[in-house]
Amino acid sequence: MKVQLLDTASKEKKVVESSEVKFYGCGPTVYRPLHIGNWRTFILYDTLVRTLKYHGYKVNEVINITDVGHLTSDADEGEDKVEKQARDEGSSAKDITSKYTQQFLQDMDKLNFIKPTTVPVATEHIQEQIDMVKTLEDKGFTYKIDDGIYFDTSKFKDYGKMAKLDLDGQGNRIESNPQKKQPQDFALWKFSPKDSKRQMEWDSPWGVGFPGWHLECSAMALK
Repeated sequence: MKVQLLDTASKEKKVVESSEVKFYGCGPTVYRPLHIGNWRTFILYDTLVRTLKYHGYKVNEVINITDVGHLTSDADEGEDKVEKQARDEGSSAKDITSKYTQQFLQDMDKLNFIKPTTVPVATEHIQEQIDMVKTLEDKGFTYKIDDGIYFDTSKFKDYGKMAKLDLDGQGNRIESNPQKKQPQDFALWKFSPKDSKRQMEWDSPWGVGFPGWHLECSAMALK
C-alpha cells in the first residue's frame, strides 16, 4: 500500500512513489531537558517514520542537534541559550551540550523511538555553514550590518509562500533591528561581541563569530 502525504505547496495529497524517503527533522537545542511540548514534535516525527516503515518504505531519518546559535530572542537578538545555561550552571558550554544531548538520546530510548539514521551536530558542521553563506553571498542574497551577515528576503521572490507568511504583520510582531532591510531578514553569521569572548566562536571570512540558528539545519540537511 502506498502512503499519501499532504504536499504543502499544492495543498493536495500525493502518493509517495519512491521506495526510499529522506526525512529531515529539526532537532532540539540542547541547553536543558525537553518538556512535553518539545516531545510532541519528536513523537510526530516518529509516527511518520513508523507509518512509512510499516508500509515498506526505506527511511533515511536525520534529526540534528542544535548546540550553538539559538538566541534567547527569535529576532536574532539576545544571548546564546547554551552559553547562558552554562553560566547559570557554572559549567562550560561543551559540558552543557554533551549533558543534554545524552539526556535527549536516552529519553528517546525510554520513549521507544526508532533511532534516527543520523544525528548531526551543528558545531561539527561549521565549515559547511560558512560555505553556504559564501554561496549565498556570491549569489547576492546577503548583506552585512554591525552584528552580522543577514539573508535579504527581498531577493527571494517566493519567501514566505510555503508557510503563507503575513510579512507585514510579522514586522509588527518581532523586535526590529533598525539596520535590517526587512524585519523578516535573518542572521546567517553573527559576530562575537567586541566587549566579551564567547565560549563558542569561529573564524570566518566576515570576522570571528558563530552561525545563525536558521542556517544550521539548511547546511546539515543539504549534506
